[in-house]
Amino acid sequence: MSRPRPITPERIHEFDSLIDARSPSEFALDHIPGAVNCPVLDDDERRIVGTLYKQQGTFEAKRVGGAMVAAQLARHLRESFADKPKSWRPLVYCWRGGMRSGTMVQWLRLVGWDAQQLHGGYKAFRAHVMERIATLAPQLKLQVVCGPTGSAKTALLQALRTEGAQVLDLEALARHKGSILGRWPGQEQPSQKAFETALAQALLGFDLARPVFVEAESRKIGRLMLPDAVLDALRGADCIAIEAPLHARLAYLLQDYAYLGKDGEELASLLGQLNANTGLHAKEAIARWQAWARAGQLAPLFEALMTEHYDPLYARSQRSNFLRLAQARPLALPRLEAQDLALAARQLMA
Repeated sequence: MSRPRPITPERIHEFDSLIDARSPSEFALDHIPGAVNCPVLDDDERRIVGTLYKQQGTFEAKRVGGAMVAAQLARHLRESFADKPKSWRPLVYCWRGGMRSGTMVQWLRLVGWDAQQLHGGYKAFRAHVMERIATLAPQLKLQVVCGPTGSAKTALLQALRTEGAQVLDLEALARHKGSILGRWPGQEQPSQKAFETALAQALLGFDLARPVFVEAESRKIGRLMLPDAVLDALRGADCIAIEAPLHARLAYLLQDYAYLGKDGEELASLLGQLNANTGLHAKEAIARWQAWARAGQLAPLFEALMTEHYDPLYARSQRSNFLRLAQARPLALPRLEAQDLALAARQLMA
């Protein structure tokens, strides 16, 4: 069995298993992809030990915490690690590569496994994620799909992926469609850190010699922020401009956002936030939109939102935000049905 040695994030792939020794709430906020959560202290225990440390000092915190850690490790040995062979090589990490992961590594090595500790812990991995994004984003050959609201940009990305294109779907990573009405039904957005971890994983999977198709996005997707390196790459990239008539866009929106009609009060509340966040519209306009929302009348609502809010906003922001939009490749789509998008994807790939 090899001696314990500093293991950096670049070497994570060398190990059979990746074990996150932090508490469940820390793990839920973000974790290294592929890691399994085997806490040495759960959330309540961590809170108790932290309180003892503040109120009674290091010794009492270690005395009580040590018993808790021993019980947790014994449980993991009986359950999570019970089927592991002698040749098993796990890599263990905690927040900073300190006592929690160090204690687990000691126990596992006493059993006879070649367990190692991630040097610097999750904090080191977090720095690695941000460095990867900053390094890779400027190297991407981005093709930015632009177009006003309802232009089926996301659906076109999906069609491109089906045709074998490389696609960076930022809205899928953020679990949000980007607008005030863009929350995914029944799903919360990830944390900012988890979003950036998923983004780094996506960038690592790209062939930098081939184009990567991506939707035009603002700095924020829901409550999440795009890292500066990704935003700068978007702003300076080549563009594809979808040109679709209003009636086709409306038909697409009615299909894509059909679930919003199931809860008129929630939709009306979201529309109320629109003016609170922007101050762009008269109270009468907001009230009219909210009345349509409560009545489940999505067709007049979406048409008004497009013509009175999103289209003017798009016209003001896109040319200043995307430097090459004036030289964009036009993509005329009279209809936005699946077969039309599939044909457009094949044309773009060609």
